[in-house]
Amino acid sequence: PSRSFHGNSRLLTSQIVSYYEPINQCQKELPEYFNFASDVLDEWARLEKDGRKPANPAFWWVNDEGEEVKWSFEELGSLSRKAANVLSGACGLQRGDRVIAVLPRVPDWWLLNVACMRAGIVLIPGTSQLTAKDISYRLQASKAKCIITSDTLAPAVESVLPGSQFLKSKLLVGQGSRHGWLNFKELL
Repeated sequence: PSRSFHGNSRLLTSQIVSYYEPINQCQKELPEYFNFASDVLDEWARLEKDGRKPANPAFWWVNDEGEEVKWSFEELGSLSRKAANVLSGACGLQRGDRVIAVLPRVPDWWLLNVACMRAGIVLIPGTSQLTAKDISYRLQASKAKCIITSDTLAPAVESVLPGSQFLKSKLLVGQGSRHGWLNFKELL
């Protein structure tokens, strides 16, 4: 199927389908390990860089005030590698570790999703409407080793952290700083 994207006629789904169709028909072996970030995103970035794929945005975010963030596949791939390094380096996380993200849907939310996929870290998304009781339950039930939140939500999150025995690191997304928290933007 073909679809127009901002005036550029190009195939969006057929390239993906054509790759996976032989797998569905048992004509191609399933990969032992599949990672969306490296197997799809990085492949599309390579095709974009080689000029074999039009340079349409991989990510395009606009807020109510008209602020805009637009990343190509190559930019999203590069940023997600840096974010994965922040999670595995500064936050000390390893493949299989769990992270809770209590964030509004800002660009960093999507970036951290891809970074977690890339690093094999399990992301547990949480809405910014969670109560302290909700956050506390999720921390204990998941045994999360890291919590990620915004500078505006940090005070509510901090109120439940003393009871969390598994938490190793706290990552703050935003411009502010807070004692005992790592700043994502600075580390990125």
